[in-house]
Amino acid sequence: MEIRVRDGTPADFETLYEIDQRIFEPGIAYSRRQLQEYLALEGAQCLVAEAGGEILGFLVTAHAERIGYVVTVDVLPPYRRMAVGTRLLDEGERRLAAGGVRRVELETATDNASAVAFWRKRGYRTRGVIEHYYPNGRDAFSMSKAIL
Repeated sequence: MEIRVRDGTPADFETLYEIDQRIFEPGIAYSRRQLQEYLALEGAQCLVAEAGGEILGFLVTAHAERIGYVVTVDVLPPYRRMAVGTRLLDEGERRLAAGGVRRVELETATDNASAVAFWRKRGYRTRGVIEHYYPNGRDAFSMSKAIL
């Protein structure tokens, strides 16, 4: 399967929203309004991974000056462990670095072992814990990575 990473377009929005709803539980998944607001942030970019015309996942980042932020990386379950998330993240970090970003930050649920392992494997380190970060009261790790 040949995976292609491209810029997201407004025409992708409903598919991206549906993917986010499928992947995350209520209270974690973004509402349409929240996803639209994140896509409109200063320095926001959306990358889409697709194969055979099907969207497999997407990444949303934003940045202000030298600090970048991973809003979300969503990959449909059948395509996990196939480097889709890695391909999206690599391209997102490359673009952030090209735009002058030197550090990327994110939050991830402390009880999501596979997500924590994904971020750690890619060089992100825990900076602290944010208690009750998610609407359902779950805690999050604040993580970051220096990029050049």
